[in-house]
Amino acid sequence: MADYILSDETRAKYKRISTASIATQLYKRGLRNQFIQGVVPVSPKPETMVGQAFTLRYIPAREDRNGLEVFRNADHPQRVAVETCPPGHVLVMDARKDASAATAGSILVTRMAVRGCAGIVTDGGLRDAQGIGELDMPAFYAGSSAPTNLTKHEALDINVPIACGDVAVFPGDVLVGDSDGVMVVPAHLADEIAEVCSGMEDFESFVLEEVLAGAPIIGLYPCTKDENQKKFEEWRKAK
Repeated sequence: MADYILSDETRAKYKRISTASIATQLYKRGLRNQFIQGVVPVSPKPETMVGQAFTLRYIPAREDRNGLEVFRNADHPQRVAVETCPPGHVLVMDARKDASAATAGSILVTRMAVRGCAGIVTDGGLRDAQGIGELDMPAFYAGSSAPTNLTKHEALDINVPIACGDVAVFPGDVLVGDSDGVMVVPAHLADEIAEVCSGMEDFESFVLEEVLAGAPIIGLYPCTKDENQKKFEEWRKAK
């Protein structure tokens, strides 16, 4: 659904939703493999990352194609991706889960932050991770790596379907990233999942309060007792 546009309302909902809640709702719809594996935040951020996917695909580097002089090319796909990823979008990179070389560094990622991008996700490495971690823009990676991408990766395709951490990512899918990692929400389900999860987050906040007050889990989570459902409805009205 390449023509899907993430609304401000739906984006705001996802800012309050955990990746765990999203995973549960996608599982209920038969989607079990939407959590990007092996990817963690470069540094924790106070806000959840939310944005549509803009993709970059790397293939294994071949020595005769990837000398340092390739960066002189104004059409180099890595540089073009950094300059064309739309504001509010997340640059998602397919590095074949190989973190032994960087897929970007702090200068490129800082450029994206200045341009208003929502984040960056790679199943490969990032160099200058400390500098990237100091940015307000969220970044997720498989690990720190000093070698340039040219030693292992050749940037090839921009904004095409890719794999990232064993998940299929299509341009326009919605990426949601928190301290646990990154979920990929198919574009055609984005509004629906946001709406359902918003109610789920409210219920889990209620459950947590009840558990902290000494309530037993059975009959509460999941809610199988009418008395707990009524109590939740009263709690929601009061809140």
